[in-house]
Amino acid sequence: MILSKNTLNGIGSEQLIVPDQRHFNLPERVLQFGTGVLLRGLPDYFINKANLLGSFNGRIAVVKSTSKGDTNAFTKQDSLYTICVRGIEQGEKIKENIVSSAISRVLTADEDWDSILEIASSKALRLIVSNTTEVGIQLVKEDVHQRPPASFPAKLLAVLYARFKALGAHQQDADLVVIATELIPDNGKKLEAIVFELLEHQGLEAAFKSWLTKHIHFCNSLVDRIVPGKPDAEVLTELEAELGYTDQLLIMAEPYRLWAIEGGAEVERLLGLSGVDEGIIVNPDIEIYRELKVRLLNGSHTLASAIAFLSGISTVAEAMNEASLKNYISKVMQKEIAPAIPYEVPIAVSKAFADTVIDRFSNPFIAHFWINITFQYSMKIKIRVVPVLLNYYKKYHQVPANIALGFAAFFVFMRVSRASSNGQYFGVFQGKEYQITDDQAAYFQEKSRLTSEEYIQQVLADKELWGADLSVLPDLKELITAQYQLILASGMQETLQQALQQSEKHLQSN
Repeated sequence: MILSKNTLNGIGSEQLIVPDQRHFNLPERVLQFGTGVLLRGLPDYFINKANLLGSFNGRIAVVKSTSKGDTNAFTKQDSLYTICVRGIEQGEKIKENIVSSAISRVLTADEDWDSILEIASSKALRLIVSNTTEVGIQLVKEDVHQRPPASFPAKLLAVLYARFKALGAHQQDADLVVIATELIPDNGKKLEAIVFELLEHQGLEAAFKSWLTKHIHFCNSLVDRIVPGKPDAEVLTELEAELGYTDQLLIMAEPYRLWAIEGGAEVERLLGLSGVDEGIIVNPDIEIYRELKVRLLNGSHTLASAIAFLSGISTVAEAMNEASLKNYISKVMQKEIAPAIPYEVPIAVSKAFADTVIDRFSNPFIAHFWINITFQYSMKIKIRVVPVLLNYYKKYHQVPANIALGFAAFFVFMRVSRASSNGQYFGVFQGKEYQITDDQAAYFQEKSRLTSEEYIQQVLADKELWGADLSVLPDLKELITAQYQLILASGMQETLQQALQQSEKHLQSN
Protein backbone atom coordinates (compact mmCIF):
# COMPACT_ATOMS: atom_id res chain seq x y z
CA MET A 1 0.00 0.00 0.00
CA ILE A 2 1.39 3.36 -1.05
CA LEU A 3 1.01 6.36 1.23
CA SER A 4 -1.57 8.78 -0.18
CA LYS A 5 -4.72 10.68 0.78
CA ASN A 6 -6.82 7.64 -0.13
CA THR A 7 -4.92 5.30 2.21
CA LEU A 8 -4.69 7.59 5.24
CA ASN A 9 -7.78 6.20 6.95
CA GLY A 10 -6.32 2.72 7.00
CA ILE A 11 -2.96 3.48 8.57
CA GLY A 12 -3.66 5.47 11.72
CA SER A 13 -2.38 3.96 14.99
CA GLU A 14 -0.92 4.89 18.37
CA GLN A 15 2.49 4.65 16.78
CA LEU A 16 1.67 7.02 13.92
CA ILE A 17 0.49 10.63 13.88
CA VAL A 18 -1.65 11.30 10.80
CA PRO A 19 -3.22 14.52 9.48
CA ASP A 20 -6.90 15.31 9.47
CA GLN A 21 -8.60 15.33 6.06
CA ARG A 22 -9.46 19.01 6.56
CA HIS A 23 -5.75 19.84 6.30
CA PHE A 24 -5.90 19.17 2.56
CA ASN A 25 -8.23 22.16 2.12
CA LEU A 26 -5.99 24.66 3.92
CA PRO A 27 -4.73 27.61 1.83
CA GLU A 28 -1.15 27.85 0.60
CA ARG A 29 0.47 30.27 3.03
CA VAL A 30 4.09 29.31 2.31
CA LEU A 31 6.15 29.32 -0.88
CA GLN A 32 9.27 27.21 -0.39
CA PHE A 33 12.28 27.12 -2.68
CA GLY A 34 13.85 23.69 -2.22
CA THR A 35 12.66 20.10 -1.78
CA GLY A 36 15.59 18.98 0.37
CA VAL A 37 15.29 16.81 3.46
CA LEU A 38 16.41 19.57 5.83
CA LEU A 39 13.47 21.75 4.85
CA ARG A 40 11.07 18.81 5.02
CA GLY A 41 12.46 17.73 8.38
CA LEU A 42 12.56 21.12 10.13
CA PRO A 43 10.54 24.14 8.87
CA ASP A 44 7.96 21.87 7.27
CA TYR A 45 7.89 19.72 10.42
CA PHE A 46 7.03 22.81 12.48
CA ILE A 47 4.32 23.93 10.05
CA ASN A 48 2.78 20.45 10.06
CA LYS A 49 2.82 20.46 13.87
CA ALA A 50 1.19 23.91 13.89
CA ASN A 51 -1.56 22.62 11.60
CA LEU A 52 -2.15 19.66 13.90
CA LEU A 53 -2.55 22.14 16.75
CA GLY A 54 -4.88 24.30 14.64
CA SER A 55 -2.71 27.40 14.99
CA PHE A 56 -1.17 27.98 11.53
CA ASN A 57 -3.78 26.62 9.14
CA GLY A 58 -1.76 26.77 5.96
CA ARG A 59 0.21 24.58 3.59
CA ILE A 60 3.41 24.85 1.60
CA ALA A 61 3.78 25.11 -2.16
CA VAL A 62 7.28 23.90 -2.96
CA VAL A 63 9.34 25.11 -5.90
CA LYS A 64 11.86 22.70 -7.35
CA SER A 65 14.42 25.01 -8.92
CA THR A 66 16.82 22.54 -10.53
CA SER A 67 16.34 19.99 -13.30
CA LYS A 68 17.96 17.23 -11.23
CA GLY A 69 15.51 14.49 -10.24
CA ASP A 70 11.74 14.56 -10.68
CA THR A 71 8.57 15.13 -8.69
CA ASN A 72 6.85 11.81 -9.41
CA ALA A 73 7.00 10.56 -5.83
CA PHE A 74 5.34 13.74 -4.54
CA THR A 75 2.61 13.41 -7.16
CA LYS A 76 1.92 9.73 -6.42
CA GLN A 77 1.77 10.32 -2.67
CA ASP A 78 -0.25 13.58 -2.77
CA SER A 79 2.91 15.21 -1.32
CA LEU A 80 2.51 13.23 1.90
CA TYR A 81 5.65 11.89 3.54
CA THR A 82 6.66 10.27 6.82
CA ILE A 83 9.08 11.78 9.32
CA CYS A 84 10.57 9.07 11.54
CA VAL A 85 12.08 10.77 14.59
CA ARG A 86 14.67 8.60 16.34
CA GLY A 87 17.25 9.38 18.99
CA ILE A 88 18.07 10.15 22.58
CA GLU A 89 16.64 13.16 24.40
CA GLN A 90 17.48 13.79 28.06
CA GLY A 91 18.45 10.16 28.51
CA GLU A 92 15.23 8.81 27.01
CA LYS A 93 14.86 6.99 23.69
CA ILE A 94 12.58 8.88 21.34
CA LYS A 95 10.55 7.10 18.66
CA GLU A 96 7.92 9.05 16.77
CA ASN A 97 6.34 8.55 13.33
CA ILE A 98 4.54 11.48 11.70
CA VAL A 99 2.76 11.64 8.35
CA SER A 100 3.26 15.22 7.24
CA SER A 101 0.65 16.94 5.09
CA ALA A 102 2.44 20.30 5.25
CA ILE A 103 3.25 20.29 1.52
CA SER A 104 0.34 20.90 -0.84
CA ARG A 105 2.17 20.40 -4.14
CA VAL A 106 5.62 20.52 -5.73
CA LEU A 107 6.09 22.78 -8.74
CA THR A 108 8.95 22.88 -11.22
CA ALA A 109 10.27 26.34 -12.03
CA ASP A 110 10.81 25.51 -15.70
CA GLU A 111 7.32 24.11 -16.26
CA ASP A 112 5.08 25.78 -13.67
CA TRP A 113 6.30 29.37 -13.56
CA ASP A 114 2.85 30.85 -14.14
CA SER A 115 1.46 28.87 -11.21
CA ILE A 116 4.33 30.04 -9.00
CA LEU A 117 3.64 33.68 -9.86
CA GLU A 118 -0.05 33.08 -9.16
CA ILE A 119 0.81 31.84 -5.66
CA ALA A 120 3.02 34.90 -5.19
CA SER A 121 0.02 37.11 -5.93
CA SER A 122 -2.21 35.44 -3.34
CA LYS A 123 -3.39 37.34 -0.26
CA ALA A 124 -3.08 34.11 1.72
CA LEU A 125 0.70 33.93 1.25
CA ARG A 126 2.62 35.00 4.34
CA LEU A 127 6.00 33.28 4.17
CA ILE A 128 8.74 32.45 1.65
CA VAL A 129 11.42 29.97 2.78
CA SER A 130 14.57 29.01 0.90
CA ASN A 131 17.36 26.49 1.11
CA THR A 132 19.22 26.57 -2.17
CA THR A 133 22.52 25.27 -0.66
CA GLU A 134 25.40 27.45 0.43
CA VAL A 135 26.15 28.55 -3.15
CA GLY A 136 22.55 29.46 -4.03
CA ILE A 137 22.61 33.04 -2.74
CA GLN A 138 24.75 34.55 -5.47
CA LEU A 139 24.32 37.64 -7.63
CA VAL A 140 23.66 36.89 -11.29
CA LYS A 141 22.79 40.01 -13.27
CA GLU A 142 20.03 38.69 -15.48
CA ASP A 143 16.62 39.59 -16.81
CA VAL A 144 14.09 38.83 -14.08
CA HIS A 145 11.31 38.72 -16.68
CA GLN A 146 12.66 35.42 -18.01
CA ARG A 147 10.31 32.50 -17.50
CA PRO A 148 11.91 31.60 -15.20
CA PRO A 149 15.10 33.49 -14.31
CA ALA A 150 18.10 31.24 -13.74
CA SER A 151 19.35 32.21 -10.27
CA PHE A 152 17.36 31.93 -7.06
CA PRO A 153 17.61 35.64 -6.10
CA ALA A 154 16.29 36.59 -9.55
CA LYS A 155 13.43 34.11 -9.18
CA LEU A 156 12.64 35.63 -5.80
CA LEU A 157 12.67 39.16 -7.21
CA ALA A 158 10.30 38.07 -9.99
CA VAL A 159 7.98 36.52 -7.38
CA LEU A 160 7.99 39.68 -5.26
CA TYR A 161 7.43 41.87 -8.32
CA ALA A 162 4.40 39.77 -9.26
CA ARG A 163 3.09 40.24 -5.72
CA PHE A 164 3.62 44.00 -5.99
CA LYS A 165 1.71 44.12 -9.27
CA ALA A 166 -1.18 42.13 -7.79
CA LEU A 167 -1.35 43.60 -4.28
CA GLY A 168 0.39 46.96 -4.50
CA ALA A 169 -2.95 48.71 -4.05
CA HIS A 170 -3.97 46.41 -1.18
CA GLN A 171 -1.34 47.42 1.34
CA GLN A 172 -2.87 45.54 4.28
CA ASP A 173 -2.64 42.20 2.45
CA ALA A 174 0.87 42.55 1.03
CA ASP A 175 3.11 41.91 4.07
CA LEU A 176 5.39 38.92 3.71
CA VAL A 177 8.29 37.31 5.57
CA VAL A 178 11.24 35.92 3.57
CA ILE A 179 13.43 33.52 5.56
CA ALA A 180 16.69 32.18 4.18
CA THR A 181 17.97 28.96 5.77
CA GLU A 182 21.16 28.58 3.70
CA LEU A 183 24.16 27.98 5.92
CA ILE A 184 25.99 31.27 5.36
CA PRO A 185 26.38 34.19 7.77
CA ASP A 186 23.63 36.82 7.51
CA ASN A 187 21.82 34.65 4.95
CA GLY A 188 18.61 36.70 4.86
CA LYS A 189 20.32 40.08 4.70
CA LYS A 190 22.67 38.91 1.94
CA LEU A 191 19.68 37.70 -0.03
CA GLU A 192 17.96 41.03 0.54
CA ALA A 193 21.02 42.97 -0.68
CA ILE A 194 21.19 40.90 -3.88
CA VAL A 195 17.46 41.36 -4.52
CA PHE A 196 17.79 45.14 -4.24
CA GLU A 197 20.89 45.15 -6.47
CA LEU A 198 19.01 43.13 -9.08
CA LEU A 199 16.11 45.57 -8.79
CA GLU A 200 18.44 48.43 -9.67
CA HIS A 201 20.07 46.42 -12.47
CA GLN A 202 16.65 45.64 -13.93
CA GLY A 203 15.55 49.28 -13.68
CA LEU A 204 12.30 48.46 -11.89
CA GLU A 205 10.20 51.37 -10.70
CA ALA A 206 10.93 53.34 -7.52
CA ALA A 207 7.44 52.57 -6.20
CA PHE A 208 8.32 48.84 -6.17
CA LYS A 209 11.52 49.51 -4.24
CA SER A 210 9.56 51.52 -1.66
CA TRP A 211 6.94 48.76 -1.44
CA LEU A 212 9.63 46.13 -0.87
CA THR A 213 11.16 48.14 1.95
CA LYS A 214 7.80 48.59 3.65
CA HIS A 215 6.12 45.22 3.21
CA ILE A 216 8.78 42.51 2.79
CA HIS A 217 10.68 41.38 5.90
CA PHE A 218 13.94 39.58 5.02
CA CYS A 219 15.13 37.51 7.99
CA ASN A 220 18.37 35.77 8.83
CA SER A 221 17.79 32.34 10.28
CA LEU A 222 19.60 29.34 11.68
CA VAL A 223 18.40 25.77 11.23
CA ASP A 224 19.75 22.95 13.35
CA ARG A 225 18.58 19.39 13.03
CA ILE A 226 20.36 16.32 11.72
CA VAL A 227 18.14 15.07 8.91
CA PRO A 228 20.13 12.50 6.91
CA GLY A 229 17.09 11.79 4.76
CA LYS A 230 15.89 8.51 3.34
CA PRO A 231 17.38 5.51 5.15
CA ASP A 232 19.14 2.67 3.37
CA ALA A 233 17.13 -0.12 1.80
CA GLU A 234 17.34 -2.47 4.79
CA VAL A 235 16.19 0.12 7.34
CA LEU A 236 13.51 1.41 4.97
CA THR A 237 12.09 -2.09 4.56
CA GLU A 238 11.91 -2.51 8.35
CA LEU A 239 10.22 0.87 8.81
CA GLU A 240 7.68 0.25 6.06
CA ALA A 241 6.83 -3.15 7.57
CA GLU A 242 6.27 -1.44 10.92
CA LEU A 243 4.21 1.38 9.40
CA GLY A 244 2.14 -0.81 7.08
CA TYR A 245 2.73 1.16 3.86
CA THR A 246 5.45 2.14 1.40
CA ASP A 247 6.77 5.70 1.28
CA GLN A 248 9.32 6.85 -1.27
CA LEU A 249 9.66 10.19 0.54
CA LEU A 250 10.20 8.87 4.07
CA ILE A 251 12.92 10.67 6.01
CA MET A 252 14.70 10.12 9.31
CA ALA A 253 15.39 12.96 11.76
CA GLU A 254 16.86 13.33 15.22
CA PRO A 255 14.73 14.67 18.11
CA TYR A 256 16.78 17.86 18.54
CA ARG A 257 15.39 20.75 16.52
CA LEU A 258 16.02 24.48 16.30
CA TRP A 259 14.82 27.17 13.91
CA ALA A 260 16.11 30.51 15.15
CA ILE A 261 14.66 33.42 13.17
CA GLU A 262 15.99 36.96 13.44
CA GLY A 263 13.03 39.28 13.77
CA GLY A 264 10.81 41.32 16.04
CA ALA A 265 7.16 41.34 17.03
CA GLU A 266 5.84 42.01 13.50
CA VAL A 267 7.74 39.05 12.03
CA GLU A 268 6.49 36.83 14.86
CA ARG A 269 2.91 37.98 14.21
CA LEU A 270 3.10 37.33 10.47
CA LEU A 271 4.61 33.87 10.97
CA GLY A 272 1.88 32.77 13.35
CA LEU A 273 4.02 30.00 14.86
CA SER A 274 4.32 31.27 18.43
CA GLY A 275 4.00 28.55 21.05
CA VAL A 276 3.98 25.71 18.51
CA ASP A 277 7.32 24.21 19.56
CA GLU A 278 10.17 25.20 21.87
CA GLY A 279 12.51 24.72 18.91
CA ILE A 280 11.12 27.82 17.14
CA ILE A 281 12.80 31.01 18.35
CA VAL A 282 12.05 34.48 16.99
CA ASN A 283 14.46 37.03 18.40
CA PRO A 284 16.11 40.26 17.20
CA ASP A 285 19.53 38.67 17.87
CA ILE A 286 20.18 35.00 17.01
CA GLU A 287 23.96 35.17 16.63
CA ILE A 288 24.74 33.00 19.65
CA TYR A 289 22.62 30.17 18.23
CA ARG A 290 24.36 30.45 14.88
CA GLU A 291 27.85 30.47 16.35
CA LEU A 292 27.25 27.47 18.58
CA LYS A 293 25.72 25.44 15.77
CA VAL A 294 28.01 26.47 12.92
CA ARG A 295 31.23 26.20 14.91
CA LEU A 296 30.70 23.30 17.30
CA LEU A 297 28.32 21.02 15.41
CA ASN A 298 28.98 21.89 11.75
CA GLY A 299 32.65 22.76 12.32
CA SER A 300 33.48 19.49 14.06
CA HIS A 301 31.43 17.59 11.45
CA THR A 302 33.45 19.23 8.68
CA LEU A 303 36.85 18.73 10.30
CA ALA A 304 36.14 15.08 11.12
CA SER A 305 34.51 14.12 7.80
CA ALA A 306 37.65 13.30 5.81
CA ILE A 307 39.39 11.84 8.88
CA ALA A 308 36.52 9.40 9.40
CA PHE A 309 35.98 8.65 5.71
CA LEU A 310 39.67 8.00 5.06
CA SER A 311 39.66 5.73 8.13
CA GLY A 312 37.06 3.56 6.41
CA ILE A 313 34.20 4.63 8.68
CA SER A 314 30.94 5.25 6.84
CA THR A 315 28.61 7.01 9.30
CA VAL A 316 28.82 9.48 12.15
CA ALA A 317 27.31 7.05 14.65
CA GLU A 318 29.92 4.41 13.73
CA ALA A 319 32.66 6.96 14.33
CA MET A 320 31.38 7.59 17.85
CA ASN A 321 31.94 3.88 18.59
CA GLU A 322 35.61 4.30 17.66
CA ALA A 323 37.51 5.66 20.66
CA SER A 324 40.03 7.62 18.60
CA LEU A 325 37.41 9.40 16.46
CA LYS A 326 35.20 10.20 19.45
CA ASN A 327 38.27 11.49 21.30
CA TYR A 328 39.25 13.65 18.32
CA ILE A 329 35.79 15.19 17.94
CA SER A 330 35.59 15.90 21.67
CA LYS A 331 39.06 17.48 21.76
CA VAL A 332 38.64 19.63 18.66
CA MET A 333 35.33 20.96 20.00
CA GLN A 334 36.30 21.51 23.64
CA LYS A 335 39.96 22.52 23.33
CA GLU A 336 40.15 24.42 20.04
CA ILE A 337 36.76 25.42 18.61
CA ALA A 338 34.89 26.41 21.80
CA PRO A 339 37.61 28.77 23.14
CA ALA A 340 38.00 30.44 19.73
CA ILE A 341 34.40 31.00 18.65
CA PRO A 342 34.44 34.54 17.17
CA TYR A 343 31.57 35.65 19.42
CA GLU A 344 31.20 36.15 23.16
CA VAL A 345 29.87 32.78 24.29
CA PRO A 346 30.16 31.80 27.97
CA ILE A 347 32.37 28.73 28.39
CA ALA A 348 29.64 26.94 30.34
CA VAL A 349 27.21 27.48 27.45
CA SER A 350 29.63 26.23 24.80
CA LYS A 351 30.55 23.20 26.93
CA ALA A 352 26.90 22.29 27.47
CA PHE A 353 26.21 22.59 23.74
CA ALA A 354 29.31 20.50 22.91
CA ASP A 355 28.03 17.77 25.25
CA THR A 356 24.70 17.69 23.37
CA VAL A 357 26.64 17.44 20.10
CA ILE A 358 28.41 14.29 21.31
CA ASP A 359 25.03 12.77 22.22
CA ARG A 360 23.55 13.76 18.85
CA PHE A 361 26.50 12.35 16.91
CA SER A 362 26.14 9.08 18.87
CA ASN A 363 22.49 8.63 17.86
CA PRO A 364 22.31 4.94 16.85
CA PHE A 365 19.15 5.43 14.82
CA ILE A 366 20.55 7.94 12.32
CA ALA A 367 22.78 6.85 9.43
CA HIS A 368 24.51 10.13 8.59
CA PHE A 369 27.17 9.33 5.99
CA TRP A 370 30.51 11.13 6.16
CA ILE A 371 30.79 11.23 2.37
CA ASN A 372 27.59 13.32 2.26
CA ILE A 373 29.09 15.80 4.73
CA THR A 374 31.94 16.43 2.26
CA PHE A 375 29.47 18.01 -0.21
CA GLN A 376 30.80 21.55 -0.97
CA TYR A 377 33.71 20.71 1.32
CA SER A 378 35.88 23.75 0.61
CA MET A 379 32.98 26.16 1.13
CA LYS A 380 32.19 24.50 4.46
CA ILE A 381 35.81 24.80 5.60
CA LYS A 382 35.82 28.49 4.69
CA ILE A 383 32.54 29.32 6.45
CA ARG A 384 32.66 26.99 9.44
CA VAL A 385 36.34 26.57 10.29
CA VAL A 386 38.51 29.42 8.98
CA PRO A 387 37.03 32.11 11.30
CA VAL A 388 37.75 29.86 14.30
CA LEU A 389 41.26 29.13 13.05
CA LEU A 390 42.07 32.83 12.67
CA ASN A 391 40.59 33.68 16.07
CA TYR A 392 42.53 30.84 17.72
CA TYR A 393 45.77 32.32 16.43
CA LYS A 394 44.68 35.78 17.56
CA LYS A 395 44.02 34.53 21.09
CA TYR A 396 46.71 31.89 21.60
CA HIS A 397 49.43 32.62 19.00
CA GLN A 398 50.00 28.95 18.20
CA VAL A 399 48.83 26.28 15.80
CA PRO A 400 45.69 24.33 16.82
CA ALA A 401 46.90 20.79 16.21
CA ASN A 402 43.50 19.11 15.88
CA ILE A 403 42.20 21.68 13.42
CA ALA A 404 45.44 21.25 11.45
CA LEU A 405 44.81 17.49 11.27
CA GLY A 406 41.35 18.17 9.87
CA PHE A 407 42.95 20.34 7.17
CA ALA A 408 45.51 17.65 6.36
CA ALA A 409 42.77 15.06 5.85
CA PHE A 410 40.86 17.60 3.76
CA PHE A 411 43.89 18.05 1.47
CA VAL A 412 44.21 14.28 1.03
CA PHE A 413 40.50 13.89 0.29
CA MET A 414 40.40 16.80 -2.19
CA ARG A 415 43.39 15.63 -4.26
CA VAL A 416 41.72 14.79 -7.59
CA SER A 417 42.91 11.65 -9.38
CA ARG A 418 40.62 11.83 -12.39
CA ALA A 419 37.72 13.68 -13.98
CA SER A 420 34.99 12.06 -16.06
CA SER A 421 33.69 13.32 -19.38
CA ASN A 422 30.44 14.49 -17.73
CA GLY A 423 32.19 16.79 -15.28
CA GLN A 424 32.47 14.52 -12.24
CA TYR A 425 35.66 14.46 -10.18
CA PHE A 426 37.15 11.58 -8.21
CA GLY A 427 39.82 10.97 -5.62
CA VAL A 428 41.52 7.72 -4.58
CA PHE A 429 42.80 6.67 -1.18
CA GLN A 430 44.33 3.25 -0.50
CA GLY A 431 42.82 1.90 -3.72
CA LYS A 432 39.29 3.12 -2.98
CA GLU A 433 37.79 5.65 -5.40
CA TYR A 434 35.23 8.22 -4.24
CA GLN A 435 33.47 11.19 -5.78
CA ILE A 436 34.39 14.77 -4.88
CA THR A 437 31.26 16.91 -5.02
CA ASP A 438 32.61 20.43 -4.67
CA ASP A 439 32.31 23.51 -6.89
CA GLN A 440 36.08 23.94 -6.51
CA ALA A 441 36.89 20.41 -7.73
CA ALA A 442 38.37 21.66 -11.04
CA TYR A 443 40.60 24.06 -9.08
CA PHE A 444 41.80 21.18 -6.89
CA GLN A 445 42.40 19.04 -9.96
CA GLU A 446 44.79 21.69 -11.26
CA LYS A 447 46.57 22.00 -7.90
CA SER A 448 46.77 18.22 -7.56
CA ARG A 449 49.43 18.18 -10.29
CA LEU A 450 51.86 19.92 -7.93
CA THR A 451 54.17 18.33 -5.36
CA SER A 452 52.71 17.87 -1.89
CA GLU A 453 54.51 20.92 -0.50
CA GLU A 454 53.51 23.14 -3.44
CA TYR A 455 49.93 21.88 -3.36
CA ILE A 456 49.44 22.72 0.30
CA GLN A 457 51.35 26.01 0.11
CA GLN A 458 49.44 27.35 -2.89
CA VAL A 459 45.99 26.33 -1.66
CA LEU A 460 46.58 27.69 1.85
CA ALA A 461 47.83 30.99 0.37
CA ASP A 462 44.77 31.45 -1.85
CA LYS A 463 42.98 34.51 -0.43
CA GLU A 464 40.14 34.14 -2.93
CA LEU A 465 39.44 30.62 -1.71
CA TRP A 466 39.65 31.30 2.04
CA GLY A 467 39.28 35.06 2.42
CA ALA A 468 42.77 35.15 3.97
CA ASP A 469 46.32 33.89 3.34
CA LEU A 470 46.47 30.90 5.68
CA SER A 471 50.03 29.99 4.65
CA VAL A 472 51.45 32.83 6.79
CA LEU A 473 50.01 31.46 10.04
CA PRO A 474 52.96 30.23 12.15
CA ASP A 475 53.65 26.48 11.92
CA LEU A 476 50.32 25.71 10.24
CA LYS A 477 51.64 24.87 6.79
CA GLU A 478 54.46 22.77 8.22
CA LEU A 479 52.19 20.74 10.52
CA ILE A 480 49.57 20.18 7.82
CA THR A 481 52.28 19.04 5.36
CA ALA A 482 53.79 16.62 7.88
CA GLN A 483 50.39 15.15 8.74
CA TYR A 484 49.39 14.99 5.07
CA GLN A 485 52.52 12.99 4.20
CA LEU A 486 52.02 10.70 7.20
CA ILE A 487 48.44 9.97 6.09
CA LEU A 488 49.70 8.94 2.66
CA ALA A 489 52.54 6.85 4.09
CA SER A 490 50.94 5.22 7.13
CA GLY A 491 47.20 5.67 6.71
CA MET A 492 44.62 7.84 8.40
CA GLN A 493 44.12 5.77 11.55
CA GLU A 494 47.83 5.66 12.40
CA THR A 495 48.12 9.41 11.79
CA LEU A 496 45.12 10.08 14.02
CA GLN A 497 46.55 7.95 16.84
CA GLN A 498 49.90 9.75 16.70
CA ALA A 499 48.24 13.15 16.58
CA LEU A 500 46.11 12.39 19.65
CA GLN A 501 49.15 11.09 21.58
CA GLN A 502 51.13 14.22 20.75
CA SER A 503 48.17 16.40 21.74
CA GLU A 504 47.93 14.62 25.11
CA LYS A 505 51.67 15.10 25.75
CA HIS A 506 51.35 18.79 24.90
CA LEU A 507 48.46 19.19 27.37
CA GLN A 508 50.38 17.40 30.14
CA SER A 509 53.47 19.55 29.60
CA ASN A 510 51.35 22.68 30.01
